[in-house]
Amino acid sequence: MSDSTGQNTSLLLDVRDLKVHYDGIQALHGVSFTVNKGEIVTLIGANGAGKSSILRAISGLTPFTGSIVFDGQNLQQVPAHIIVGLGIAHVPEGRGIFGNLTVQENLRLATWHRTDKSGISADYDRVFTIFPRLKERRQQQGGTLSGGEQQMLAVGRALMSRGRLLLLDEPSMGLAPRLVQEIFRIIQDINRSGTTILLVEQNANMALSIASRAYVLETGAVVLAGTGLEILGNPGIKEAYLGA
Repeated sequence: MSDSTGQNTSLLLDVRDLKVHYDGIQALHGVSFTVNKGEIVTLIGANGAGKSSILRAISGLTPFTGSIVFDGQNLQQVPAHIIVGLGIAHVPEGRGIFGNLTVQENLRLATWHRTDKSGISADYDRVFTIFPRLKERRQQQGGTLSGGEQQMLAVGRALMSRGRLLLLDEPSMGLAPRLVQEIFRIIQDINRSGTTILLVEQNANMALSIASRAYVLETGAVVLAGTGLEILGNPGIKEAYLGA
């Protein structure tokens, strides 16, 4: 959809010529991609391809050169805590929950920038509806939860920040197959409720099957882009990432 100036009004995230260096080593070599409102966009690639570096740059955790524009605002040199307030929520690889805090306390931490008490209350209800097990364990310390429950808590905490863009880094890592299916179902439900999702996932088959669009990364550069189904049906992708 375009406005009278010809601009794409559905564009939410516009990444252009993104470059990231770590200790003199270049991790990203001019990556460019877009995410439109309401989409699930997935980034796939081997370990070390630069997928997590992209998410860290978007959320303000890693310095970068190039351009990251979220809903019209350039994020260059914007601090991470301000980026959260703009509407970007990041679920990092490894979950990053606070093991010595209860489920309820972990969720409450994500609301530090919010003053809408009724909205916060409604979001607790939303999270506990999506993840009934978290409601059962709301007074339990995060470190005592199972791996699947910790992943649910990490996603639930991101939802409590009421982000419009949810960055998910390897949400299925370390989970049993049954729980992987459940996590991907929940990701789709969250998307249907209005949250745009940028997904990094080693389980390429599952990620591509739910993605609106996908980008394939190799050694810090985008080498292929298309719809999820197009990438899923690509013979080279099947051989490289899907075990075919």
